[in-house]
Amino acid sequence: MTVTQQSAVIPAHRRLVTDDLEKLLTILPEPLHKQLATHPRRDELIEVVMDLGRIPEARFVEGTEDLGEVVITSEDLAYSVNRVGMFSGDNRAGIERTLHRISAMRNRQGDIVGLTCRIGRAVFGTILMIQELVESGKSILLLGRPGVGKTTALREIARVLADDVGKRVVIIDTSNEIAGDGDVPHSAIGRARRMQVASPEQQHRVMIEAVENHMPEVIIIDEIGTELEAQAARTIAERGVQLVGTAHGNRIENLIKNPTLSDLVGGIQAVTLGDEEARKRRSQKTVLERKAPPTFDVAVEMLERQKWVVHEDVSITIDTLLRGHQPLLEIRTVDDEGNVKVSEEMEHPIEIPEWNPQTPLKSEPQPSRPRGLRASGKMTPLPFGSKKKKFQKRSSASLDQMIDQSWTARDPHQAEKVRTPGPNGEDYPVYVYPYGVGRSQLEQVIEILRLPIVLTKDLPSADAVLALRSQLKNHSKLRDIAQDQQVPIHAVKSNTIPQITRGLRRLLNMDDPNVKEPTDIRLFSQSNSDDEIDALEEARLAVEQIVIPQGQPVELLPRSAKIRKMQHELIEHYRLQSSSFGEEPNRRLRIFPA
Repeated sequence: MTVTQQSAVIPAHRRLVTDDLEKLLTILPEPLHKQLATHPRRDELIEVVMDLGRIPEARFVEGTEDLGEVVITSEDLAYSVNRVGMFSGDNRAGIERTLHRISAMRNRQGDIVGLTCRIGRAVFGTILMIQELVESGKSILLLGRPGVGKTTALREIARVLADDVGKRVVIIDTSNEIAGDGDVPHSAIGRARRMQVASPEQQHRVMIEAVENHMPEVIIIDEIGTELEAQAARTIAERGVQLVGTAHGNRIENLIKNPTLSDLVGGIQAVTLGDEEARKRRSQKTVLERKAPPTFDVAVEMLERQKWVVHEDVSITIDTLLRGHQPLLEIRTVDDEGNVKVSEEMEHPIEIPEWNPQTPLKSEPQPSRPRGLRASGKMTPLPFGSKKKKFQKRSSASLDQMIDQSWTARDPHQAEKVRTPGPNGEDYPVYVYPYGVGRSQLEQVIEILRLPIVLTKDLPSADAVLALRSQLKNHSKLRDIAQDQQVPIHAVKSNTIPQITRGLRRLLNMDDPNVKEPTDIRLFSQSNSDDEIDALEEARLAVEQIVIPQGQPVELLPRSAKIRKMQHELIEHYRLQSSSFGEEPNRRLRIFPA
């Protein structure tokens, strides 16, 4: 890990907090007002929750506390509703000239049955960790869970850019959360201007209107959540306007997987590579690639209030993730005295996969990894010179030598093995070298079944090889090297989830045909969409409730070819036969008993 230090002490008078808490307490019923006004933790208060027929709650930075023992009545809710502004289309209201937000819950008749009163605070000096990026003119996207401080950071960014940098800043304030309720914006945004939005559905139009009518240098927008808003954000960025916004999602990977918002990071598309390019990348011929330049130059993941992950070049991060590599993260933290620390580390350091000690294993485990001298590192593999053919051409000697060296070379990025004892004395995790087997399917099975297995590219230090049977037949070199290295080879018939699952369980000595295996339908789903899960659940219930216990064939509902393939793999998992019949679009599966 490479660590660099930066220090910048914030003067105490700049870390001011303005919360106007008393104005929020005045809208609460009198008993709650009195209790919170003298509460010792009032400075840590985040929300006050009032639900009809329940005891009110106060939510703090850490923990929740009941307020009294009397439940909330309709009169209590009406008392608070009458003292706040008008509720908008998204059921949010505010208190004029404050940053507080009151959100309503309604029943089917539209009556308010619950209120969430969130305290809004203006905290000065919160963006010290990214201040140089804010002032650089680059577009910045903030990500993070609710309550981590995204809106507070937007408010401070608006003030810094408008007052300290002197730029023309316009805030698109859909719920009046950034600049407060009322026509006069809160002083926390400085000289920045604020455009209100009549209804949430019009947010994207107001974004474009701000650029066309008011000549901003900076546009600030909270909660980009629809495809139209993502397109408007791209239009703004392409016009040379600095864009600062937040989006739904904790990490940048969430945006890649979100088809609605993926355009913010450039959009994702499937590309078919040529044979030569696929060999260079050592990947499949169909890969995912970025479709366009990202809308935002910089992305900031707000993990905690004082710990942020900064991606200074979003395009590099996205390309790295799509190629299956781990990006190098820049983590910035700040202490209470304002000292900023910048460090770099890998996103997912190699860890021992979790495994369930309750999973039944056979009483006589057959070790799938070498023991004795090889495990202790005292045994040197035999040289490969004795394996060479007698009638080998001299011109190919150097090539064969290079191949041998590449097979036996140690991976410099391979971390040191870490072992923990299993339930029957095994050494976990088991390091597996895959050959010809789809890595994505392997990772999916290992993650969902929580198997104690780590995939490695280092054959000499592997405990076992998992190979595709068709590839293994034509590759004597791999068999010879595995024999010399004393690494057992486990073969699977095909690149399907059932075959890979059985191969891995057999490798761990957990595959017993007489013991019913737990079936997790997520193994067979590609995107975990509702349609895929429903179709797989239909197939699972048909097998477990009709085909196996009653011995009767079953026909499933018509599905697309993609989903039928997933159902076929699930049926194969149960060691049953299935076939498709009928004409499109009514083509469907028929499951046969054993």
